[in-house]
Amino acid sequence: MKKNYRNNSDLILELKKGNENAYAYLVETYNHKLCLYANSLVNDISISEDLVQNVFIKVWERRDNLKVDFPIKSYLYKSVYNACINEYKKNQSVTALEKKYIEELDRIIEDKDEAALEKLIGLVKEAIQELPPKCKEIFLLSKKEGLTNIEISEYLNLSKNTIERQINIAFSKIRENVGGKTDAILFLLFRFQSLSKD
Repeated sequence: MKKNYRNNSDLILELKKGNENAYAYLVETYNHKLCLYANSLVNDISISEDLVQNVFIKVWERRDNLKVDFPIKSYLYKSVYNACINEYKKNQSVTALEKKYIEELDRIIEDKDEAALEKLIGLVKEAIQELPPKCKEIFLLSKKEGLTNIEISEYLNLSKNTIERQINIAFSKIRENVGGKTDAILFLLFRFQSLSKD
């Protein structure tokens, strides 16, 4: 019967000893949750699974350096987040604005619990789904497909002013749900996830 390491310190002690059952318990407990979390960031299940697996491998390789009071759950989420950001940087040329967004996302992870970013992503997705149909279509053409306002105007046979107004309405409604972190989360959802499609 597999031991249930309810106490964080006990789990760390067993990992430091090289207890493979403790490592198996760690993977079994967090693998699925971390894969879902990573996928919410990169939108590619294969990449997500690889990143999470690498995080677990690093934990095992560096187990001798773990401290008994080490918050393993928070560390795993933070490590997966960092792995996702590094994957993005590896595949994209990061602009100054994107660097600002990444720093803002780092602060979200540092200042709140490990599920805070996942929750914010969920709020943004919900807000987008609740937009009026035409507003939602225009917003996604702009943010997801990367079309300019003029291109959207020509594609939908609407005036440029109408396109700009609808995008502003969309931003306003999303900010009502998410607040000042809206731009950083939208970067994650659309620009960041483009790495899985390149």
